Amino acid sequence: MAEYTANAIQTVAVNQDILFTDDPVRGNNSIMHREGSGLVTLRGITCQCKARFRIFFGANIAVPEGGTAGAISASIAISGEAIPTSSMIVTPAAVDEYFNVSASLFIDVPAGCCTNISVKNTSDQAINVQNANIIVERVA
Repeated sequence: MAEYTANAIQTVAVNQDILFTDDPVRGNNSIMHREGSGLVTLRGITCQCKARFRIFFGANIAVPEGGTAGAISASIAISGEAIPTSSMIVTPAAVDEYFNVSASLFIDVPAGCCTNISVKNTSDQAINVQNANIIVERVA
C-alpha cells in the first residue's frame, strides 16, 4: 500500500496531472512514485496472470481567481487516458468555492508489465486543487 499527498493549493492546467508532493506511506517494488510527480507506476510483479490494484483519490477542487464559475472536473487516468467512470464533476457558483471530490477504481496490470496512473484536470479551464490524496493498494 502507498499514500501520496499534496496539501498546498496547486493550480492545474487543462489536461495536466495533479502533483503529489509528499509520500507519507511509501510504496514497495510494485508501487513507485517520485516525490513531486503526478505519476504513480504500478508494476505487475507476480507469478499469476496479473496484479490487481485499488486506487482511491480524494481532494478539494475549485475554480481559481480569474476563472469562470461553472462545471469543473478531474478523472483518474491510466497511461494518460482519463477513465470516464472515475470522473469527478462539481459546479461551483463562484470562484474559490471548494468542493470535495473522490473516485475509486480497480486496475489490472499484466504480469511483467507496468502501468502509469495519474489524476488529471478534465475541465475546460484550470482548477485549484487542495488536500489531494491518492491511496494505491495492491489487492491481488
